[in-house]
Order: sequence, then structure tokens, then C-alpha cells
Amino acid sequence: MQFATIASGSSGNCLYAANDDTHILIDAGISKKRIESGLATFYVEGRDVDALLVTHEHSDHVQGIGVWSRKYHIPIYGTKGTLNALRQMKSLGAIDESLFHVIRPGEPFKINNMMVHPFSIPHDARDPVSYHFEDSQCRIGTVTDLGYFDDSIVNELLDCDLLYVEANHDLRMLETGPYPYELKRRIAGNYGHLCNEMSGQLIGRLLNEHLQKVILGHLSKENNFPELALQAVHNELMNHFSVGEDELNISVAPRDLAMPVITI
Repeated sequence: MQFATIASGSSGNCLYAANDDTHILIDAGISKKRIESGLATFYVEGRDVDALLVTHEHSDHVQGIGVWSRKYHIPIYGTKGTLNALRQMKSLGAIDESLFHVIRPGEPFKINNMMVHPFSIPHDARDPVSYHFEDSQCRIGTVTDLGYFDDSIVNELLDCDLLYVEANHDLRMLETGPYPYELKRRIAGNYGHLCNEMSGQLIGRLLNEHLQKVILGHLSKENNFPELALQAVHNELMNHFSVGEDELNISVAPRDLAMPVITI
């Protein structure tokens, strides 16, 4: 299987998962042009994409869906709450109803030969989910936009070969930064985002002998730095899970550029 990020951060998100027979986008929170440019770096065209999976309706995950769907007319998968929210977003323009496919957390579905597992996450959206993917050879787990994690989320992400995990903010930067108090409370709350330390704790729960790669994503531009996120995650793994700094392959997804595709 293959995985890459086309955009990752609080200003826009779009992920790519694929194998020999299937090409999937997760979210379209950037422009159609940027998605096309990102795909081109993997030698993939927009018409090759088999499905667009939506995690939730916040603009940094969906703002490009309308234009994308009108050009490529590919199926759009999301929970009932998410798809209803998309219907009400005038900024997206008209989207063909026949493209919408309702999914339910905890009920896997197949796109070609790739199995998709949606699972609920705690976030301030109507019915948000994250996804993990598997075929006969590999499992890839993705999770962002969650205020906390529990055993049910850990269980959804066990035994992955690659993990893409939110490390949204540094708590001290958030507390002392320019955001209004209510926004700070939202971000740090149970329906907001994972801080760097919680990201490290989640990754520690998911360590396994065949985990090859961990990617930190959805970093806040205002409340985090890539080097800070990496160090905080490494500290959690060293201090609480006895993992040496060089024992795990961890990197940070670029904010505005497509990362090189990773083959697992």
C-alpha cells in the first residue's frame, strides 16, 4: 500500500491512500488545483481517484469538495451527519446527490480491493470519523481532529504498518498565544485537538513489531512547530514507553506541499 499527505494542517487537509488497484483521497480541504498538483507528484491524475472519504464538515477538510466533485464526479463517502452538513454549506456550491454514500462508524466497507474502516472520534462536528485501511498485505491508520483518545480508538488503530496521527498544538504556545479564550478552551478540550504529548501517548499505545513509519499531522501554524512536536513525541515515547529516539521512524507532514509517497 501507499500513503502520502497532499496538505496537512489547520489551514487545509488532504490525504492519499492507494494500492495497485485503488486510489483514495481522504478529505479535500484545499483547492482542486492543489490536489491535482499533489497527485501529479505521485504520477496520479484526478480521474484515477476512486473515492473521496470525508472525516467531518469543517472547512479545512471540505472546502475543495464542491469544485472537485463537479469536475471528477467520484463517489463521496461520509457519515449521515457529515453529508447533511455538506448539503447545507452554500460555499461548496451544488453537489450531485448521487455521489453521496452514507457510511456508519464501526461498519467497514470496500472500495475495489481495499477495506475501509470508519470509526468515531471526539470532535466538535456533527458525526466525525477517522479511517484505517487494509488490504491483504498492509494496514494504515489515520487519526486527527480528536480531543482525547480512549480504548475504542486505540483498538481501531492496533497492528498498523503506518500511522498518521495528529499532533496539533503545544500546550504552552496555545495558552500564551493570541487566540481568544473560548477558542483556546475549544482546542484544548475533549472535542478539540490532540496536543503533542497526547499524540506521543497515543503512538506509544500503538507500538508493534511491524510498525514501519509514523507521521505527525494537522499541526497548528500558530501553536506548534515541527521540531517541537517531534521532540515532545519522542520524549513521551522515551520516558513512558522505553523507546529510544532512533528506534522509530517519525516525521512531520508538510503543511502546504505533498510529501513523497511512502510504500509499505
